Amino acid sequence: MNDSISTTRIALAVAGIAGLLWGIWSLRDDGLDALVSVAIWLGGAIIVHDGIVAPLTIGVTLLAAKFLPPAARMPAVVAFIVWATCSIAAVAVLTGHAAKAGNETIGGRPYTLAWVIFTLALVAAATVASVLRSRRAS
Repeated sequence: MNDSISTTRIALAVAGIAGLLWGIWSLRDDGLDALVSVAIWLGGAIIVHDGIVAPLTIGVTLLAAKFLPPAARMPAVVAFIVWATCSIAAVAVLTGHAAKAGNETIGGRPYTLAWVIFTLALVAAATVASVLRSRRAS
């Protein structure tokens, strides 16, 4: 195994564990309700990932392999993964449910417009990456 890879993995693992411990420490004064809420959120994240994001990613990858030129396949899949992850994270503000959770400062902003611009920026980035990859392959 390459030493730089193992050092990187160790550093990432330490950072991840530190973040996890900090998160648990932050919840210490919030009581059992906060821990239950976090557990439900984490369980929901696993269900959404395994039930929606992963199968869609496999489907997009298969479609990309069938219909896109080789240079465009990877950028399209990466753009989709980023888009799907960010879109799921933004569901609460896009649907207006975040403001109903007791934080009125979240409402009244153009979240849908920002999401559309974000989507278009990802499509543009994937297109540019595809062109650059095809030029390098030539």
